[in-house]
Amino acid sequence: MRLGLALGYWGRGPDPAHLRLATEAEELGYHSVWTAEAWGSDAFTPLAWIAAHTSRIRLGTAVAQMAARTPTATAMHALTLDHLSGGRMMLGLGLSGPQVVEGWYGRPFPSSPLTATREYVDLVRQVLRRTAPVALDGRFHRHPYHGDDATGLGRALKPITHPLRPDLPVLLGAEGPKNIAQTTRIADGWLPLYWSPTRPDVYRASLADLPDGFVIAPMARAQVCDDVAEGLLPVKAMLGFYIGGMGHAARNFHADLMARMGYAEEARRIQELFLAGRRKEAVLAVPDAFADEISLVGPRERIAERLELWRAGPVTDLLVTAPDPRTLRVLAELNG
Repeated sequence: MRLGLALGYWGRGPDPAHLRLATEAEELGYHSVWTAEAWGSDAFTPLAWIAAHTSRIRLGTAVAQMAARTPTATAMHALTLDHLSGGRMMLGLGLSGPQVVEGWYGRPFPSSPLTATREYVDLVRQVLRRTAPVALDGRFHRHPYHGDDATGLGRALKPITHPLRPDLPVLLGAEGPKNIAQTTRIADGWLPLYWSPTRPDVYRASLADLPDGFVIAPMARAQVCDDVAEGLLPVKAMLGFYIGGMGHAARNFHADLMARMGYAEEARRIQELFLAGRRKEAVLAVPDAFADEISLVGPRERIAERLELWRAGPVTDLLVTAPDPRTLRVLAELNG
């Protein structure tokens, strides 16, 4: 199992520790570093900054939101950064949810998420292969565009820049069972939001037909500390926000996932509290057991024991969100 560093997206401003953590991770032999985006900082610009200060570590987006860019624009970002980094780019994509797609990007959430994802990945791969002009007459994406308001002057194009690698890895952040199953057919890897090594049955059916070399790279908060309960507080804060606030009460993919992992009643309670403005109570309502099973928190000996559970399953890459270099070092030592 390889290790990666997940930096996420910025809060109020850039985190001055991110570059230091990324360079430390490279020195420790971490395989990859990953950035994200929500409705603030973008995923690609910080990754380019990190690329300029490193030389070996792979560079991934976990995830870049599909609604933020057309498929061809996303492919342009990926092929450009792949050239500048010497072939280190990995493109992680996610559909996001209706709240963000319609509220932030001002676009309709696709009525068929699986079809929209499939078309998006198809177009990205067409750009990267550069074997023919990009063309697709899809339900959500049409290249060239030929809608009622089209000029009729559009034509299919190939990218001017030759991609460095036609097989640049494309990974998807999927949550629903059908979406995960499709991911194993159309992508090079999967970026689970929550993974519990003690609940293998949650994803078993969706992962029944894994191709050779398929990447499974979940994210997990990691922190070496003496007080487990205190170390779990950032995990609970994240879960409270995602379960309670990242979606509508009637349609929240993160809450649905928590329910499928055995915490349906707790997920509903977190949503109720968060949407009522009682955010601190929502965070405290996150079960310690759930926060603990999807993270690696505690003294070194405890983390070592729990790390073996992650290594025993199908996970190929563990993407850790770690607050300090010490935690990165301990994980590198324990993972061998």
